[in-house]
Amino acid sequence: MTTDYNSATQKLFLEMMIGNPESYVRVQNIFNPENFDRSLREPAAFIKTHVDAFKVMPTIDQINATCGTEFKLLTGLEADHYDWFLVEFESFNKRKELERAILLSADLLEKGNYDPVEGLIKAAVQIGLVKNIGTDYFADPRARLLAIKAGNGQVSTGWPGLDRALFGGMNRGELNIFAGCSGSGKSLFMQNISVNWVTAGLNGIYLTLELSEGLCAMRIDSMIANCSTKEVFKNLDDVELKIKMASKKSGKFQIKYLPAQSTVNDIRAFVKEFQVQTKAKVDFMMVDYLDLLMPVTAKVSPNDLFIKDKYVSEELRNLAKELNILFITASQLNRSAVDEVEFDHSNISGGISKINTADNVFGIFTSRQMRERGKYQLQLLKTRSSSGVGSKVDLDFNIESLRIVDCGEEPQTGPTPNAILGKIKPKSTVTSNPTEIIDKTTGEITKVPQAEIQASKLKNMIANLSKPQPAA
Repeated sequence: MTTDYNSATQKLFLEMMIGNPESYVRVQNIFNPENFDRSLREPAAFIKTHVDAFKVMPTIDQINATCGTEFKLLTGLEADHYDWFLVEFESFNKRKELERAILLSADLLEKGNYDPVEGLIKAAVQIGLVKNIGTDYFADPRARLLAIKAGNGQVSTGWPGLDRALFGGMNRGELNIFAGCSGSGKSLFMQNISVNWVTAGLNGIYLTLELSEGLCAMRIDSMIANCSTKEVFKNLDDVELKIKMASKKSGKFQIKYLPAQSTVNDIRAFVKEFQVQTKAKVDFMMVDYLDLLMPVTAKVSPNDLFIKDKYVSEELRNLAKELNILFITASQLNRSAVDEVEFDHSNISGGISKINTADNVFGIFTSRQMRERGKYQLQLLKTRSSSGVGSKVDLDFNIESLRIVDCGEEPQTGPTPNAILGKIKPKSTVTSNPTEIIDKTTGEITKVPQAEIQASKLKNMIANLSKPQPAA
């Protein structure tokens, strides 16, 4: 049954707060005089102003004298009565805030100003009292630590060196940014981690605002099939077979192109559609890349990079928290980083705003010589969940398959033809103990090296030749 919050009920709310100042303290974060009827807004505003100024609830006589009201001092109320008050006052404020947001949204929509509407509605719906008072630090340390281990859901990046710097991997709900100069491999890093995660069984989405869906997919074909992008079409049957085999033990993976200047709302809508059509929960998301998005919560000029990136990075992090997913995006380094060997926050395009919001920021360092030798280096510019700031992680890069792996890690391939031939090829070796042959006439001793025939087929043939042959 819907409660009718008429003026008599609203007056009761105020009288209960006046009689028990503690109840006002518990609801002051949602107390808004504008939510009350016109006849009660003046005393409600007086209560709020008086408490803010003097840190004490005004007396009932003060309120009646100042505002011309006839409030009564309630007595004999029990704790259960105030439990009812907390529940109903929260519901009352939610309803009033939502009504005001809808009316204001109608005016904005009529003027064609659509962007702030979602924020208004969401803020109204999220109105609520603080019921969770947090963590009792000393209560149960073991359970608290195990809950962090289980709840954080640290996931390996697939690169042990980076995992060690991050104390185990990346966490759900965090904003991770790979920063690099143009052409440094930002997309390659996100695509490689996508391959690591999807082949580990996670479901993921790769949103590209720059490259086409086809090009992104072909790069990943090359990584999974372990062949050069130039050879994909020449070995089409082999590539198709390897991808189909990989799909049997991998999670779902969707690549989607979004136009530049898209917003977090566009991303949220796509995720919802993906979940509806595939019935799959999203575990990770790549957005290639942050600098091409526009904010929802504020209208800013695309030229004001600091403010634009501040809002976009905050909205992306909120989205990662909302969906509880692993989230990676990328950002450009500015021109000052081109000749740098050591990156810092000043090299990030758009300034410090996105760094402040991000949980982990990785600078991608490479050069033409390094890429030719198959080398990359990640510089940890910020890590919120570990002490890895300032550390560097060296990685190997296969220029043919575009695969990035930990230094020293061998790609998972079968034995090469040369290795197989090496196992079955007959070998002859000279032993360190030569055979001594004595000449019976002169008594001279001659040392002759003894050949060891290792091939089993050759040994058998020699043994058969030395046997007496049966008479014909």
